[in-house]
Amino acid sequence: MKVLIAGAGRLGVQIAKVFLATGGEVTIIERDDDRVAGLQPQLSARVLVGDACEPSALEEAGALTIDLLVAATGEDEDNLVISLLAKRQFAVPRVVARVNDSDNAWLFDHHWGVDVAVPAATPLITLIEEATGAADTVALLRLSRAGVSVIETALTPHSHAAGHTLAEIPLPAGTVVAAVIRDGQPTVPGPQFRLQPGDEVLIVSEAATEGDIHAAFQ
Repeated sequence: MKVLIAGAGRLGVQIAKVFLATGGEVTIIERDDDRVAGLQPQLSARVLVGDACEPSALEEAGALTIDLLVAATGEDEDNLVISLLAKRQFAVPRVVARVNDSDNAWLFDHHWGVDVAVPAATPLITLIEEATGAADTVALLRLSRAGVSVIETALTPHSHAAGHTLAEIPLPAGTVVAAVIRDGQPTVPGPQFRLQPGDEVLIVSEAATEGDIHAAFQ
């Protein structure tokens, strides 16, 4: 998947890491020269200096060939303009826009080129699900020095792990549940911790893939 992210703030960088971890081709466009210079050595993504509100900058970033654009700047006005340009001028198949101020949420619809509007407080995994239309299990990052991956999976009422304790879930070798986030609060669970729909489970593994974790929990 070819992804263009407008805005290299904390959220934009997190989204980039997720798509890079799953093999996506990621470009980030950011106006702040210093931020771009700091990111370029850290990410394997293509990171460009530019104003995504300018059609020429979007075209240079590859907007004509991408599958997904995520407008993740801290300004709602910019996210709306970027979304409109992406959809109307570059016919981007899927456009996701961050809503920073909930009072502006009513603007973020197809009239402005937005396929999915995501409130700023939305958990990262939910944003990725909305962005891709899939993926209840995503690799958040790969810690190459430690040789492990961090994978997140979100439980629904249909997940077979819901209602079971962690001790009852067969995990791949070299895999541990590091945390469970419930109602926005993280918990370090023990073997008798009982999972519920809505839980976000963070797994650390040296070898398991997203498919392995999906099979164990979903």
